[in-house]
Amino acid sequence: MTDKPKIVIVGGGFGGLAAIKELKGVDAAITLIDRRNHHLFQPLLYQVATTSLGPSEIAWPIRQLVHRREEVTTLLGSVAGVDTAAKVVQLSNGAAVPFDYLILATGAQHAYFGHDDWEPHAPGLKTLEDATAMRRRLLLAFERAELESDPRRREALLTFVIIGAGPTGVELAGAIIELARITLRDDFRNIQPEEARVVLIEAGPRVLANFKPEMSTYAEKALGELGVEVLLNTPVTSVHADGVTFATGAIAAETIIWAAGVLASPAARWLGVEADRAGRVKVNPDLSVPGHPSIFAVGDTVTAVMPDGKPVPGIGDAAKQGGRHAAKVIKARLRGEAAELPFHYRHLGDIATIGRSRALIDFGWLRLTGWIGWWTWGLAHIYFLIGLKNRIFIALNWLWIYLTGYRSARLITQDTPTSAVPSADPARAGTADRQPPDSKAA
Repeated sequence: MTDKPKIVIVGGGFGGLAAIKELKGVDAAITLIDRRNHHLFQPLLYQVATTSLGPSEIAWPIRQLVHRREEVTTLLGSVAGVDTAAKVVQLSNGAAVPFDYLILATGAQHAYFGHDDWEPHAPGLKTLEDATAMRRRLLLAFERAELESDPRRREALLTFVIIGAGPTGVELAGAIIELARITLRDDFRNIQPEEARVVLIEAGPRVLANFKPEMSTYAEKALGELGVEVLLNTPVTSVHADGVTFATGAIAAETIIWAAGVLASPAARWLGVEADRAGRVKVNPDLSVPGHPSIFAVGDTVTAVMPDGKPVPGIGDAAKQGGRHAAKVIKARLRGEAAELPFHYRHLGDIATIGRSRALIDFGWLRLTGWIGWWTWGLAHIYFLIGLKNRIFIALNWLWIYLTGYRSARLITQDTPTSAVPSADPARAGTADRQPPDSKAA
């Protein structure tokens, strides 16, 4: 206990860590709460899922990142609610953490637009657990296809469907097709991995809808050249254990990935305040929560608009800017300044990569595609990574993949029951009951 002002930050992602950095030197007791013990560099999560990188290369222990900040206490725990009257954060284990100022930087989870029953068949990609489970599913698909004697079943095993053609969907599609056609090409004897089918399905009229139309056209063409099938204007009507269904047909597939939408954390419910349809808190111009001037929400937790009226995008840089701004407002309040400090988001640009040698860069004043765009994309990501060792290792790893196409992080981890390949009936090898995907946390 301390007489110093108590600042509690929920979430150790981009927004939460940016707030802690901005609060350096403030005479306050800071508590950081997160349900995981690591900070995750989410833009590269798909590379863990597709065997380019290992989990430890894009995640860092939170305690390590803040251990020099003696005023910061880190708690590993899940938030169950917020008592706004008593000004305490309630944890699921019954503990209560008091605050004078609260920053909610709790991120988002997958949204299935009212079809939550699709989730077991089409997992999304938000956490390290998601990425390692997805990597396992991808690699096991090839292993089971190698053992499968039924051509139709083998074809379904080698069909990979991605729902949603935003940056995550496009990047996954490019990485999976190259994993099959380049990295795994010579590793099997009964199948030809290069015959794998990757289908990218989008309900809208173009891929990468947040990019300029000409950039979307380039991306669609680049995906086609890699061998990815792109289906536009194709809303999915059903996702099940055997594949996906849409108005004009169906695709039999064993591996389906969801990249179509997100839902905010339960922050609005904790506070009992208004939220939009995606569950994002509607905040004041300074990112404070209406009716609660000492509580702030940032990143994917909130809905905010830019000066031109467009919504602030749900990307890492927006969360960083929001976290810094919330911290600046708190510092001003601690100094006794009452002037309103509205948040002004500065959009630095849009970037996405397609495979190992093509990317799209749109900084507004500069647009790049192809291999020049890819190298620019790589340098931008390396710059924002934490730690010199990780920057050097990932740079060398990407260079190796660029030159050879070889991806080394191809370990199938977690339990793989032997019943997945019943030996009693060789003719039915690989046709055992499908294993449910690993559980995910929001």
